[in-house]
Amino acid sequence: MSNNHYNELLPSNDTHAILRVMPMPSDANVHGDVFGGWIMAQVDIAGSIPATRRAQGRVVTVAVNSFTFKQPVFVGDLLSFYATIIKTGRTSITVEVEVYAERNRLQSETVKVTEATLTYVATDQNRRSRELPSLD
Repeated sequence: MSNNHYNELLPSNDTHAILRVMPMPSDANVHGDVFGGWIMAQVDIAGSIPATRRAQGRVVTVAVNSFTFKQPVFVGDLLSFYATIIKTGRTSITVEVEVYAERNRLQSETVKVTEATLTYVATDQNRRSRELPSLD
């Protein structure tokens, strides 16, 4: 298939991957299927990046609101993580993360493999919640 078909599956052109990583054999079972827990950890890292920027400091993960594995991930896939803040509260930041796998990179097949929504809370040096700074 042409690259145009796969571009329809990706976020808009003005969105950039916040994290890119390739799973290794140690991240998978004996059949080469990447562990869901490994993917979850990477999603949490990706989601925390815009949350930390918005909070202008430390954040902690307080909830995984949703998490869906849409396709398997294999050793050697190049994963791209896209994270977008979808909601903020007084201390909280909710982030949507989408994960795309570039398979068989010579043929440029790209598929959406995971989507998740996580909530982070801004914390101070004592690890207590704090208000988000204003956007002025």
